[in-house]
Amino acid sequence: MDMLIGGKHISSDDLEDVINPYNGEVIDTIPIAHIQTVKLAIAEANNAKDELSEMSAFKISNKLFNVVNKLKEKREEFAKILSLEIGKPINESLVEVDRSIETLKLAAEEAKRIYGESVPLDAGLNGKGFFAFTQRLPLGVVAAITPFNYPLNLTIHKIAPAIACKNTTIIKPPTEAPLAVMKFAELLNEEFPDGVVNTVTGYGSEVGDYLVTSQDVNKISFTGSVTTGLMISQKAGMKRVTLELGGNDPMIVLNDADIDKAVKGVINGAFLNAGQVCMGVKRIIIEDSIACEFCEKLVSETEKLVMGNPLDPKTTLGTLISKKAAIQVEEAVNNAVDMGAKVLTGGTRDGSFYEATVIDNVTPEMDLVSNETFGPIAPIIRVKNLDEAIEVANDTDYGLQAGVFTSDYASAMRCANEIEAGTVFVNKQSTFRTDNMPFGGFKNSGVGKEGIKYAVEEMTKIKLIGLNLR
Repeated sequence: MDMLIGGKHISSDDLEDVINPYNGEVIDTIPIAHIQTVKLAIAEANNAKDELSEMSAFKISNKLFNVVNKLKEKREEFAKILSLEIGKPINESLVEVDRSIETLKLAAEEAKRIYGESVPLDAGLNGKGFFAFTQRLPLGVVAAITPFNYPLNLTIHKIAPAIACKNTTIIKPPTEAPLAVMKFAELLNEEFPDGVVNTVTGYGSEVGDYLVTSQDVNKISFTGSVTTGLMISQKAGMKRVTLELGGNDPMIVLNDADIDKAVKGVINGAFLNAGQVCMGVKRIIIEDSIACEFCEKLVSETEKLVMGNPLDPKTTLGTLISKKAAIQVEEAVNNAVDMGAKVLTGGTRDGSFYEATVIDNVTPEMDLVSNETFGPIAPIIRVKNLDEAIEVANDTDYGLQAGVFTSDYASAMRCANEIEAGTVFVNKQSTFRTDNMPFGGFKNSGVGKEGIKYAVEEMTKIKLIGLNLR
């Protein structure tokens, strides 16, 4: 599949296969862009700014709604592509497409709500007799660098609000799973002027690095690793950045919790997309008095998951993105076992598959939980009380989302106030997101917020206009 630049399909002498992680088959090939191609994409995006700027909010909104309808028509086709390139179960892929449709709707609606405000200058010294108001203006060119785990939805979270507030865009999709993103860019290009949406495929060390350092790109919106995010923040200079860098999300279960509800939270939170979710349940911090009952029920529910062909509707656990990724999870689990942890169920790898695994007697210093493990793992950390639970929850360099299960709202509010995370859910796991909420974490989980309204704020600049009426 070719890149889309300035409305034209562009290839390269260098190609790379897109591999189905389930069976190792080649799905398609993509071009590997080099700097000259990236320069062309940046130039085309800048050339398209004036034409997009001349479009009314009404027209942009309607065009985004047109894309909503096109994506609805191709729902099953996009879901199949996602399952083929990621190894995600088809039912989860359908949910990703449905969320993408809703995210687009939100952007189409938000295109009509980009307000300024009046500013009472007479509240300041010598301000009497002035009338002032603000406008929100587009930054210019927004570059979106997206990951493999939710490539379609996370790309739309970046480029839909960008276009809604009249920025042109360049998308660098994930090399492992670029096809759904590239196909979606074609739908947008059918509605908007050439150059408003551009795709460049290639390696982050070349394509991503040039986008980050170019003075002709005005914002970088990146979702990925902390290491890459830190490099982006150091190289971006004066341009705006939004960095969504993952998490090591805790789920606290207190002794007065509804255990069945908490177990369901782990099943939905730790094993979704084979655990490849930045806001997934990565650490289950549970009071020791209920840990044995909780583990017994969790093992029983975990063993009901069906691992198999991602295109089979009965499959509830797909592959990891690659065999290499599965080996990394395997090594993290084995190291924890060597340090005293106990696998209660799972713990076996088969190619790119890794079984849904419940592992008990985990301690905070184990690499399995001291760093983010991107796999279908439910690590149990036992604690004595609420004080220790909060201390363990905060003992991480990340702070994306968190959940606490309890029937005592005093305990719930204490967790909400004291856990260092961008979002804390009560009686819900961290792996929950609506596409209109502000999404973004603290500490090494990144800077800035996504969620359409909040993304628009990050993708616009404020101009003040003052009138002297004296």
